[in-house]
Amino acid sequence: MEAITRRKFLGLCGLCVASLSLGVEGLCQETEVKPFKADAPEKAWKWSKEAYHYNQKGKIAFCNTCPHLCQLAPRDRGVCRSKVNINGRLISLSYGNPSAVHVDPMEKKPLFHFFPGSQIFSVGIAGCNFRCLNCQNWQISQKKPEELDFVELFPEKLVEKASQMNIHFIAFTYSEPISFYEYVYDSSVLAKKNNIRTALISNGFINPTPLKLLTKYIDAANINLKSFSDEIYRNLNGGRLDPVLETLEILSKEGVWLEITTLMVPTYVDDMEMIKRMCGWILNKLGPNHPLHFLRFFPQYKLKRLPPTPIEVLEKARETALYEGIRYVYIGNVPGHSGTNTYCHNCKSLLIERNGYNIKIHDLKEGRCKSCNTSIPGRWQA
Repeated sequence: MEAITRRKFLGLCGLCVASLSLGVEGLCQETEVKPFKADAPEKAWKWSKEAYHYNQKGKIAFCNTCPHLCQLAPRDRGVCRSKVNINGRLISLSYGNPSAVHVDPMEKKPLFHFFPGSQIFSVGIAGCNFRCLNCQNWQISQKKPEELDFVELFPEKLVEKASQMNIHFIAFTYSEPISFYEYVYDSSVLAKKNNIRTALISNGFINPTPLKLLTKYIDAANINLKSFSDEIYRNLNGGRLDPVLETLEILSKEGVWLEITTLMVPTYVDDMEMIKRMCGWILNKLGPNHPLHFLRFFPQYKLKRLPPTPIEVLEKARETALYEGIRYVYIGNVPGHSGTNTYCHNCKSLLIERNGYNIKIHDLKEGRCKSCNTSIPGRWQA
């Protein structure tokens, strides 16, 4: 009989607890995410836009935005909660109606090598194409656009608002930008015309065609690589691994500044052998220069049974990634930890010191280490 590890045992115990608290139906929805039947409004509303990526066959709409490839009969709603079939047309209900609007520090996204210290105008609209048990923004992501209060902020007004505040960056964040793709695309096109840079903070579960079109207009992305296991993706997130890996490759090849985040969920993602394999893939496919962030998990949403990630687990993951050859590896959600600082990969000089969202520039000038003149990968203030 095969021996069972402590991690597998705890994971099985956790799944049992989840099944008791959620019911069998609540647990199954994480492994097989399906569209909502007969759940859409009969008519579009003011904050609607016909989807950019879909096909029709009779009255059936086939969404091509993300790998779920939802097939929607009239009045069906997609997995993302945002796309609906109204009279045979695929309509996005999330266009110009963000439920979260804030001015954030760039480091909150987190983007550490993209104009550090800048402010970024951040917007998020209800909906997500994942069902993460550990979701930190479930109040927005797991809601339908019409269920939440929102502000009216169409792309023209969004760009105008950022310009009025003298903010040169816009982030699509908080929920899942792929679920409001049309708004992201139109806003990014308009932002580029007005010399405003845009950032996509996303799970990366998007099809290649819409992504490649978007890369012509976005400047940066932080992709949440949930784990390096397709099984965990299906059970913890309601998604799949391979499409996310393809997204990372496309963003890197298309020249979008890319950083990667992994939330270290205990018993799911804290396997150092898996972290080692993940880092090997990153090095082989993307190279050593994309910053990797290991974030501390805190009990949230449907995983309140789990403890916070021990700090030593984050430190071990960081050590593993650095040893494998990734040059810039960070620890997140642990303010004041030295693992939040940026060090030159060549001479190890302290370049940027961070304490929470407060930063202090040390040996970095115009993207180079002042001590050894090594070029530091990223996008920096001139």
